[in-house]
Amino acid sequence: MNILLVDDEQDSRTFMAEFLEGLGHEVTEKADGQEALNAFASDSFHLVLTDIKMPRMSGLELLHNIRHLPGGTEVNVVVFTAYGDLHTSVQALRAGAYDYLLKPINIDELVHLTERIAEHQALQRQNHFLTNKFDNVVEAAVSETKHELSRLQQAYLTNQGLGQIGIFSPALRKIFDQAAKLHPNRSIPVLIEGETGTGKDLVARYLHYGQGECTEPFIALNCAALTPSLFESELFGYEGGAFTGSQPRGRKGKLDMAQGGTLFLDEISEMPVNLQAKLLRVIQEKAFYRVGGLKKVPLDVRFICATNQDITAMVEKGTFRQDLYYRLNVARIQLPPLRERREEIIPLAHMFLGEFFQSEARPVPVIGSEAGEILQNYEWPGNVRELRNVMEYAALIWDDELELQPHHLKLLERSKPIRVSDASDHPSWLDHQNFTLPPGSLPLKELTDNIIRQALKMHQGNKTATARYLGISRRSLYSRLKHISDQD
Repeated sequence: MNILLVDDEQDSRTFMAEFLEGLGHEVTEKADGQEALNAFASDSFHLVLTDIKMPRMSGLELLHNIRHLPGGTEVNVVVFTAYGDLHTSVQALRAGAYDYLLKPINIDELVHLTERIAEHQALQRQNHFLTNKFDNVVEAAVSETKHELSRLQQAYLTNQGLGQIGIFSPALRKIFDQAAKLHPNRSIPVLIEGETGTGKDLVARYLHYGQGECTEPFIALNCAALTPSLFESELFGYEGGAFTGSQPRGRKGKLDMAQGGTLFLDEISEMPVNLQAKLLRVIQEKAFYRVGGLKKVPLDVRFICATNQDITAMVEKGTFRQDLYYRLNVARIQLPPLRERREEIIPLAHMFLGEFFQSEARPVPVIGSEAGEILQNYEWPGNVRELRNVMEYAALIWDDELELQPHHLKLLERSKPIRVSDASDHPSWLDHQNFTLPPGSLPLKELTDNIIRQALKMHQGNKTATARYLGISRRSLYSRLKHISDQD
């Protein structure tokens, strides 16, 4: 050990220094407390052996001053005291001294003390080493756990339809900031308005899940996909034997499934008017009855609704209840179409290309200037969903080119509406409103079915776009498709 020995009696100090050096220690001798303090400030010591009574600075003062120097709290200090001065020794112990020795110094006690201190310091070093090693292991484990939790959180969000969110414009940033503020308050219904494909479902899921901290159920119900006869039982559920063909034990509806979480009513404008009154009652009373049930079921559900229609105009026409509209319109989010935020088109296209190519471990191509101009100038009636489909098709037909080229965007050509009057091979009875019926008979039903099939194919299976193209409601389209499916 490196020992600082402080004693104003030179004979005693020299004797102890030579003895300790004989034991293999390095000893620095000082005659008073001030010299010892200066030496401690400029060197590193494992042990300080000091007399209590010295000129200029006592051993107690030296101990006190050492404790205020760097490393002073870690060094062991042992004081020497006369037999009749035990009170001062107790003071030293209370001030932080490791131990004391009585004068005249007993050599055996000194040997035993230094061995005990050396062993104690070795244990301290080992403890310090193990503590640091443990801290490093814990820090690495915490870091790895955080990384894994982040990965699992991202996987969870991706699984819930909230994987990569592309926010590339101030308008969309403002929308998601608004959604983030609304996320914690489950009591406020939210109405999301926007054209088909603008991302209403994504915003709804973000409202529910936030950054992934919410694990409660998110239940979606497409109001345009159900016939009025099925809608009520699908929403409210039913008790056993409620109607012919019902399951004996009954069935939970979407309201039951969404307990504690969120019910997302997509295309709320398509909800039958008679059910709009029931939904309003459910939202106001926070309770509902299952079909055929007599027991009121308490409800803890957040309502998020979405529409691609102008509900204000529907209220004016009487096709949507005004009181329900006011109840749903507490918080309103309006998603602008992609053609009104063109600065997002190229970044979104890059993002979708990256998603498709990276999933197959292929290098992501850049978008060529010609292709970029086409993308920028296209009107995108199908909005972000259509852009994603176009990029997916481009990735599918890719042939190791360095850039995205116009020939990769053939899907856009197929998406352009085909006007009957522009086609030269159509019969004359289709060219004008005052057309001439063909002689013989007209297979109207077969013709209608074929028109619907072709329109659906033209819009890559997008039923909303198909219904809009044909000028009919989605419910009418679904009904006709069911009929076609039954015939096939």
